[in-house]
Amino acid sequence: MLPASIPSPAVAEWWLGPLPIRAYAIAIGLGIVAGWWILDRRYSAKGGPKDTAVDVALWMVLFGIIGARIYHVVSSPDAYFGENGDPARIIEIWNGGLGIWGAIMGGALGAWIALRRRGLRLAPFADAAAPALLVSQAIGRLGNYFNQELYGAPTTLPWGLEIDAAHRVSGYTDPALLFHPTFLYEMVWNLAMVGVLLWAERRFRLRHGRVMWLYVMLYTAGRVWIEYLRIDTAETVLGLRLNVWTSILVFLVAFAFYIRIGRRTRGQDEEIWLPGHGPETADDDTAVDATVVDSDETATAQEDGASAQVEPTDDDASSARGER
Repeated sequence: MLPASIPSPAVAEWWLGPLPIRAYAIAIGLGIVAGWWILDRRYSAKGGPKDTAVDVALWMVLFGIIGARIYHVVSSPDAYFGENGDPARIIEIWNGGLGIWGAIMGGALGAWIALRRRGLRLAPFADAAAPALLVSQAIGRLGNYFNQELYGAPTTLPWGLEIDAAHRVSGYTDPALLFHPTFLYEMVWNLAMVGVLLWAERRFRLRHGRVMWLYVMLYTAGRVWIEYLRIDTAETVLGLRLNVWTSILVFLVAFAFYIRIGRRTRGQDEEIWLPGHGPETADDDTAVDATVVDSDETATAQEDGASAQVEPTDDDASSARGER
């Protein structure tokens, strides 16, 4: 039996003495922790130095939150600079309002700075982070559920979302109305795309940043149709929400980079370290292989009877059988 509707939480904030505990902050925090856990293991498996993910993740979170808030304010300025707006509310991130595109751009900048300080390349780290980002975003959407925000148009579907009168968009006053739970749609989409991303990475041996660009394509494809359902106030351009145009543009850019990188790096090894850096200059507890060998390279060397003999690993053999 399907539910007749999905009730919204009656409370989104609890008090521990004088300290407020907000569901939105808990959701964001849990998403960050889960994303870091996945990132740390994936990057280590690629040959990344020990504890790199912890240091870089701190930079990503700080820059990501700042970028997310800036994007939200720019894309939805009325609440801050409109007729009844209040610029002082810009710092109130605990009430919601973090734009994912600002988070991605800010997080990418933070990661680049942190990795450069360690002499590491961005592309392998970004590939390790891609599935982790989807999981983080899925968990973070629970914050929108507790805040009763960013829901979609009215619906008669059995999983329609109940919204309290205080959180209704202007004009939707009928107490019997139910709304599309767009937070849930995005959660399901993101988690499903984790599976697609991991499958594609293994099946096509994606390297050199292509996993990250595929993540961007998959996520933007979902955001386009989810944005069409939303009815919250947002800036529009030529009749479409700004986030729809952003998603379309970012998808096209990601697709172009995905193709270009694939052609440019075919048959090349993937290096973890920047030129002039590597395990020979690193501390003993961070020394790792400077190069992650692409399994395509190994297979080619074997088939061509190269003079330098390459012993295939178990992963190489498994990949080769899968491709056949």
